[in-house]
Amino acid sequence: MADERSHDYFVTGTDTGIGKTLVSSALLHALSQLGLRTIGMKPIAAGAELQDGVWHNEDVDALLSASSVKCATELVVPYLMKVPAAPHIVASVEGVDISAGHIQDCYFRLTKQADAVIIEGVGGFCVPLTAGFSAADMARQFGLPVILVVGMRLGCINHALLSLEAIAARGLRLAGWVANTLDADMLYPDENLVALRERLPAPLLGRIPRLSDGAVTAQAAAAFLNLNLLR
Repeated sequence: MADERSHDYFVTGTDTGIGKTLVSSALLHALSQLGLRTIGMKPIAAGAELQDGVWHNEDVDALLSASSVKCATELVVPYLMKVPAAPHIVASVEGVDISAGHIQDCYFRLTKQADAVIIEGVGGFCVPLTAGFSAADMARQFGLPVILVVGMRLGCINHALLSLEAIAARGLRLAGWVANTLDADMLYPDENLVALRERLPAPLLGRIPRLSDGAVTAQAAAAFLNLNLLR
């Protein structure tokens, strides 16, 4: 299916809290502006709050808002767990049995409703999900091109290169990467960006600055992306 779905991507990051949701939402917005029917998917989310009798996850809500197609939340997030901690630990504590087959089936059902499905991973690329199944295994199961979100802060070069090695080791293609500014006071940000461009074998799709409170939106972030560069 990966060969047939030219607008589907798996979004991962160099760490947790790195901006995967912002970039995924921006991709959904940009693809929607091209006239495509879009759906964001986050197969596993850990951390939820009860609102009006319904459990909500901030990342999932952002993806739902940025998607142009409205669909069943249980397809967008097959596994929504309550405690904001490492997924494999929370799954064990909450008695959740994560099934790779169920995740794949949910994705397949979403592809019937949209031209583009953007899948946001959980944590970094290699986060364990069960005793024998990791986020990297999940990405390999989808077989989609990968977009890497690099959080621009001290240590980002090492984290990006290690992520690249892990992605390549699973036989996956890096389609592009996004530099997301986390530390506005980072020393030598331009030099770090040059080093990354020289070492990552995929185009830089955009450099998102540190957005001010209230301006952290899919539309605002999409303005800094160039999807024409996607391989």
